[in-house]
Amino acid sequence: MDSKNVIAAISLSAAVIILYSLFFQPDPEAIKQNLAEPKKIETNTDTPSLDKNEKITKLSRQDALKEDERVKFENNSIIGSISLKGATIDDLTFKNYNSELKGNEKVILLSPRHVDEGYIIESGFVTTNKNIDVPDASTVWKISGNRKLTVNNPIKLSWSNTQGITFEKHLTLDDKFLFTVTEKIINKSDKSYNFYSYGQIIRNKIPKISGFYILHEGFLSVLDDELVEEDYDDIQEKKFTRTAQEGFVGISDKYWITSVIPKKGMEFKTTFDYKNKFRANYISTQGTEVGPNSSIEEEIQIITAAKRVNIIDGYAENLKINKFDLVIDWGFMYFITKPLFFALDYFFKLLGNYGLAIIAVTICIRLAFFPLANFSFKSMGKMKLLAPEMARLKELHKDDKMKLQQAMMALYKKEKVNPMSGCLPILVQIPVFFAFYKILFVTLEMRHMPFYGWIKDLSDRDPTSVFNLFGLIPWDPPSFLLIGAWPIIMGITMYIQQKLNPTPPDPIQAKIFMFFPLFLTVILAPFAAGLVIYWSFNNIFTMIQQYIVQRKMTVKTT
Repeated sequence: MDSKNVIAAISLSAAVIILYSLFFQPDPEAIKQNLAEPKKIETNTDTPSLDKNEKITKLSRQDALKEDERVKFENNSIIGSISLKGATIDDLTFKNYNSELKGNEKVILLSPRHVDEGYIIESGFVTTNKNIDVPDASTVWKISGNRKLTVNNPIKLSWSNTQGITFEKHLTLDDKFLFTVTEKIINKSDKSYNFYSYGQIIRNKIPKISGFYILHEGFLSVLDDELVEEDYDDIQEKKFTRTAQEGFVGISDKYWITSVIPKKGMEFKTTFDYKNKFRANYISTQGTEVGPNSSIEEEIQIITAAKRVNIIDGYAENLKINKFDLVIDWGFMYFITKPLFFALDYFFKLLGNYGLAIIAVTICIRLAFFPLANFSFKSMGKMKLLAPEMARLKELHKDDKMKLQQAMMALYKKEKVNPMSGCLPILVQIPVFFAFYKILFVTLEMRHMPFYGWIKDLSDRDPTSVFNLFGLIPWDPPSFLLIGAWPIIMGITMYIQQKLNPTPPDPIQAKIFMFFPLFLTVILAPFAAGLVIYWSFNNIFTMIQQYIVQRKMTVKTT
């Protein structure tokens, strides 16, 4: 019995204190090996460089937006504008998401390059021929036709150099987050030229990030079926370069993704680097020749999206972007986390509240583990009824540990009791606990979703505190004293559940277990309220099942 209780305590403690932050951390040795591997493959040394020496100036966002002529775009999901200087997408706001729960300010993703939080997307063609002028960040494009980009109104941008070459951009916008850009070169000269297509995302500085190992924020790509994730600080220290046949290039935030998808079937070189700005780009490795009086065109996709599961999965399927669904960081327990999310989403559509969906899924999980839990509770019930006999054996063999162990094992065998069986439900539910935590932490669907009463955001901590009597005292406690009502409910249910279990014969161990619910209450107080609600109801359903099982039990001891 001692072993069972110790393992149970270790399992719970490790699950809550250590594994929640370290379980998803990449293996340090694997990272070292990845850095040591010859990733920086450049199959074509003639590929032109995308390095540009830009003069950095700092303006307010409002002033920067007035600095150049712009083409506006809008649909049901996003609103913003494209700068005609450089033809860059550098102004984008999500219409349906607020920055703060109680505020009305919308989430801004992209901003002009001269803003401190500058974040832009650009694309086009470059060449190794220094005698040919190609459009760059200072080029002012002309617009013809429609003056605003909408779902039903594409736009056309053009620019011509003095060598008889015209560059065109045809842009369309879907009803969500997809820009389709058709880049075209029309060569009216009597010479042939080689051009290389590229797409680039530039971010001036590291944004405010969550700081948890459970979530990746930074450079993200899928290159030839391999997911590549690089942190900002790693790229500041060392450039990443890889050549691939297919994939996408992106920068990922917790809830938002900016990505560029190259032309299908084209080999390209991807680079993540930092030269006073963070850059994620691709460039074709083989130049495309444009002959005299001829033209070429190339289509790419740009996705600047709120990471809703159905939208991301839809783009992955419809555009055939391999593993694009991994821009949502499901973690390496993908096979548990994503199905669990779909179960939550199903009950949300059925019940209209994610808190109720969490309770419904908790019931389903309890039903799935019902036979295993029944077996465990029967064994624990027998252990509880055997406690007097075990105490007698300990007294009888207090001076001979070997005989005590033999007598205990004989008792277990006689009564068909497995002292380790009580650990099984705990060990099985640890992955589910982490999956719930992952879902609440990374999915946009859970962001700002209310439960009933004082819980206005299931993805955030319980905002109440016992130290101001849950708001009755007009005082805002510091964050470390925010121990809310739901964590306390969880602690109480855990304490009651513990009383149904066999009491450890060791007095010190008994005191540790008595303290454990209080310990977890404090530890789990900063966690997402949805996770605490899940654990609370899981405890309640567990207690009901355990009570019913143990009430029906009878054990004969001699």
